[in-house]
Amino acid sequence: MTLHETLSDQLGKGMADPRLSGIIKLAILAVGGQGGGVLTGWIEDLARSCGYAAQATSVAGVSQRTGATVYYVEMAPHRTGDPTPVFSLMPAPGDVDIMIAAEMMEAGRSIIRGFVTPDRTTLIASTHRALAVSEKMVPGDGIASSDEVMAAAEIAARRVIAADFDALAIANGSVISASLFGALAGSGALPFPREAFEAAIRAGGKGVDGSLRAFGAAFDAAANPTPEVPTAPAAAKITPVSGPARLMAEWDRLATRVAALPAPVAELAQPGLRKVVDFQDLRYGADYLDHLARVLAVDDAARGWVLSHEAAKYIANAMAYDDIIRVADLKTRGRRFDRIRKEMRVKDANLLQLTEFFHPRAEEIVGLFPAKLGARIEADPKWMARLDRWFNKGRRLRTDSLRAFLMLHLIGGLRGWRLRTLRHAQERAHLARWLEHALGHVATNYDLAVEIIRCRRLIKGYSDTHARGQSKFDRVLEATAVVASRADAADWCRRLREAALKDEDGKALDGAIATIRSFA
Repeated sequence: MTLHETLSDQLGKGMADPRLSGIIKLAILAVGGQGGGVLTGWIEDLARSCGYAAQATSVAGVSQRTGATVYYVEMAPHRTGDPTPVFSLMPAPGDVDIMIAAEMMEAGRSIIRGFVTPDRTTLIASTHRALAVSEKMVPGDGIASSDEVMAAAEIAARRVIAADFDALAIANGSVISASLFGALAGSGALPFPREAFEAAIRAGGKGVDGSLRAFGAAFDAAANPTPEVPTAPAAAKITPVSGPARLMAEWDRLATRVAALPAPVAELAQPGLRKVVDFQDLRYGADYLDHLARVLAVDDAARGWVLSHEAAKYIANAMAYDDIIRVADLKTRGRRFDRIRKEMRVKDANLLQLTEFFHPRAEEIVGLFPAKLGARIEADPKWMARLDRWFNKGRRLRTDSLRAFLMLHLIGGLRGWRLRTLRHAQERAHLARWLEHALGHVATNYDLAVEIIRCRRLIKGYSDTHARGQSKFDRVLEATAVVASRADAADWCRRLREAALKDEDGKALDGAIATIRSFA
């Protein structure tokens, strides 16, 4: 009987503990920056120091587009002089004893790929999230549900050990590889003492103290798990507004206008006002409140001010659009550099280099021109082709260098010029048409007016992303107009919007529009 047949026979009899079979198969899924290679090295060194033969391999993924890097370790007891075992190079579905996932969705992927099975696999997973590219690409909220993954894990795995091991590592001045190593030790899935695990960390010689602290915290969390008690989300901190007395007097007048609004409206009007003032200036904030007052004038208190509540959010988003000026401003703000340094854990002795990627189209360039001149150039295909040839190239700017930083800083300081540009004229006209279209339905179909206001959610981002979103927005409103006289028009508008948010290419929206036209 072969080793594989022996193991299969043992598993069929319920002998699922890998330590009883002699050979132990362990897989790790981790993305770049999570220390998967370091963790694999520790495990391999640990096994060999405890008298096991071990082999570690890895197959790189392409970030989270196709999945994380798969690290694989096989180990078996080995006495000096005995033949060296021949190990596999990759994990096989249904043949993994210990599965370690450095992020929640990677745990889900390990289940989908068949690496986690209820008869043998101990699943160790961090519950924190690092959003995958596929989640970020969805036009709407593409964040996958961690709860669904946990529910699947409880069914798919023999045993589940889950905690926010990333937070434990950060709290102890280390990285997640150290806390996952501690969770592996605390799980008891390997037949090695805690001291051997800690010795493997010390042998590495780098960041030993922090790694041992994170290891210990995760060991305790895995060995003595306690159920997580849901806590109410902390209230967002609102930074007090400060500035020269003259400007503060004007700000106070605007804040007073917000305070006088109905409570459901003021709830979103306050952050909306801060957003548009940060985008442009106080006069622009007054324009925002004027737009909102126009909506409020036709709203109905009996309906709970739903229309104005939604308008307070989406008018602010429409007025604070992303243009070159905005992008340059955000990329050169001090708090952005502080955030990056904190996330990258940059110390005073480290050198941080930042490279910004730009790909401006001709539309972004001509959008900076004066409105009339820009409109003439935009209508001229030859000029647009020329601008596209000059500027539509991938550009990389090192904002840690003085020259690149100053260039972006100067562009970001052009907000005083913004209101004269073609892009601003286009955004202002689009805003006016959208509000007019929505408010035109208030008297006959209040719910439809609300849904049209909510359709502004489709437009976001910069350059191609903005263009695609606006195209979907226009198509949704055109299709809604076909069914506007129906009693269920609001439901159809909502369905169209949800279809538009499902995919980047708009295939779901195409199907929804075809359905409408089939009965129109």
